[in-house]
Amino acid sequence: MIRHIRHAAGFCLLLLLALLANAARVQLFEADELTTNPANRRTTIDRYDQQRGNILVGDEPVTGSKDTGEQLAYERTYRHGPLYAPVTGYASQTYGTTLLENAEDGVLSGTDPILAPLPLWGDITRSRQPGGDVVTTIEDSVQRAAYEGLDGRRGAVAALDPATGRILALVSSPSYDPEVLSGTGFAVTDAWARLNRAESRPMLNRAIRQTYPPGSAFKIVTAAAALDAEVVTDPDAETDTPSPYVLPGTSTVLPDEARGCEKASLAEAIRVSCNTVMAHLGVEVGLDGMLEAVDRFGFNDDGLKIPSRVARSNFDSDMSDDQLAQSSIGQFDTTATPLQMAMVASAVANGGDLMRPHLVEKVTTDDGDTVRQQGSDSYHRAMSPTTAQQLQRMMVDVVEDGTGTNAAIDGVTVGGKTGTAQHGVDNSGTPYAWFIAWAQAPDSGRPAVAVAVVVEDAAADRADVSGGGDAAPIARAVMEAALNARD
Repeated sequence: MIRHIRHAAGFCLLLLLALLANAARVQLFEADELTTNPANRRTTIDRYDQQRGNILVGDEPVTGSKDTGEQLAYERTYRHGPLYAPVTGYASQTYGTTLLENAEDGVLSGTDPILAPLPLWGDITRSRQPGGDVVTTIEDSVQRAAYEGLDGRRGAVAALDPATGRILALVSSPSYDPEVLSGTGFAVTDAWARLNRAESRPMLNRAIRQTYPPGSAFKIVTAAAALDAEVVTDPDAETDTPSPYVLPGTSTVLPDEARGCEKASLAEAIRVSCNTVMAHLGVEVGLDGMLEAVDRFGFNDDGLKIPSRVARSNFDSDMSDDQLAQSSIGQFDTTATPLQMAMVASAVANGGDLMRPHLVEKVTTDDGDTVRQQGSDSYHRAMSPTTAQQLQRMMVDVVEDGTGTNAAIDGVTVGGKTGTAQHGVDNSGTPYAWFIAWAQAPDSGRPAVAVAVVVEDAAADRADVSGGGDAAPIARAVMEAALNARD
């Protein structure tokens, strides 16, 4: 009898060991697969059983969490939701996350190992920390100036600190309140359908995810290419450009809307925005030279992140000379995000050194301890310091005595460039109004801000849309806010 009991006990011990081995196997080899299985409701419940960390502008959170008392306990809330939607994105129990809510999800949800008290703590304990906070580089007053300047019109604004790459404002208009997408149920799905059906596309982040033909604002890039390649050695000397200009290899005539463009100097062509001179100079630089130049400014970069992904700004790598001429004045297939054009102005303002744009200043634990600090990082040397200095003077002339006088600020050095970009079939669409600029206070050793504004207003008459008329006043308000923020 005892022998049978021993056999039974031994068999039970083997079963116990087998159960332990299987449990270990599941923990070690199948845990990740089970965790990510869509049928595993526990993962979703666990994700929302604690408050999400916050996104901050300055010292103030622009996000929050509320306890719903339901199975998915905490829903995301947003202060001034439409104002900061292009920065925060949304965190939805139904539709996931976008923008900073997505790029910094590990920190905000508490799953990022950087928040753990010890290395591998989360792997060992299968626990997560309280959600951390993400402190942005945004200046509230600058963001508000941009948002109020657009006043609901379709368009976008991006503003940078040229010396550091800190993004001071990132506005897309019209906007939306991300809080309407936070939870679950019919109200959320109805809001999602309504926002996606809207002709104005309020959930499109026009500042970093939409590209536009940059028009004459792109002439700053072409000017930098011509000066660095020594196609132009004296910006004030006459060029051999006729007006109008026949595009190479064609009978197509490129006209000038400005007067005095016949044989105009580079400086004059920038001041009054001559198409002919800049198109001709682009052809003289050549496709290879232009490609080298645009790459240094960030065009054709598929990997730019801030940390949210930025859409690729385009300059074609295979063109005929007539297409190159059009591309050199920001037309044909040349496209750019507003952030990209703010980077162009920033490179000029910063002596040719283009700093990598970034939106996150630092990441902290829920107790406020910094666990990651974002430093300034050089992205490219966009042009030589001499070229940058010459372009600074030309852009100042645009504001003081050219097409950009609406951006002038008393007592402040302001450089700018207007742009009116044609689009649509046979250029039938309402032109996009561009203005790029930078500003430097008289008592400062460096510019405080570089900005790009684009306005796309389908209700406006073609004659009423211009970079100087529509976009420059917005840029001025943004620059004034940035200058005041530094005082």
